[in-house]
Formats: sequence, C-alpha cells, structure tokens
Amino acid sequence: MPLPPALTQLLWLFVLSGVVACVAWTVTHEQVLEEPRIWCERQSQNRARPWWVRKFFYLFTCEYCFSHYVTLLFLILTRYHLWLDDWRGYIIAFFSLVFIANVYMSAFGELRLEIREDRQDIATKEELAARRQKAGGVPTAH
Repeated sequence: MPLPPALTQLLWLFVLSGVVACVAWTVTHEQVLEEPRIWCERQSQNRARPWWVRKFFYLFTCEYCFSHYVTLLFLILTRYHLWLDDWRGYIIAFFSLVFIANVYMSAFGELRLEIREDRQDIATKEELAARRQKAGGVPTAH
C-alpha cells in the first residue's frame, strides 16, 4: 500500500535533511577534508582579497552557511518540493531542509561533545586509580 503524498513528502524531508547534514558536517568539520578547509579559512581571513571572495571561502568553514548550498544542490538533483507543486513548494522545501539539517547537526555536535567529556572523565578516573594503586592504596573496581 503506497503512503499518502503528504506522508511521503515528510519522509523525504527528514531523509534529505539527514543527507544535507551529513555532507555539510563532513565538509566543515571532519578530518578527511581538514587541509582544504584550513586553506579556505585562511583565504576567508585574507583582508587583501575582496569581501565577496572572502565570503565565498568562508562558506566551506561554516556548517550553517554551507548547508544552504548543499540543500540547493539536492533540491536541483531530486526536484523535491514540499506541499505545493510550484515554485513555492521549492521555497518551503529549501528552508525546511536547512532548518532540520541544522537541528541534526546541532544534535550531533552536542552528542560528540558529551562523548568527548565522558571519555575525559573516564581517563581521569583511570589515571587517579592507577596513581592510588602505585602509591600502595587499595585497588579500585570500575
């Protein structure tokens, strides 16, 4: 049984937002593209360049800014529109995709921060336990 059109459009909205978030996050944060991103960051801070050139290079360092261009690309590739079949549906889809993609990226960023903090807490506790054991204290159980 096929899904109703409105439900299909919403499913596409959340799936495409995930794709947009994944691409935007990878380009602006992950190690695999670190060298080009650092180069773009330097270019965006070079005051000898015109302002529009600096802004162009800045796009590749800001996940929020870059998500707009990734969204535009995926709207062109998929011809996805939301609720309306004309140009208004594309406008609604554009801003909806950007919004949800940025919610995904914010949640992912918070999750990574929390994981990093947990790892630091565990390392600190393990180091403290090792010092106590080395000093002749009672070994602690984890």
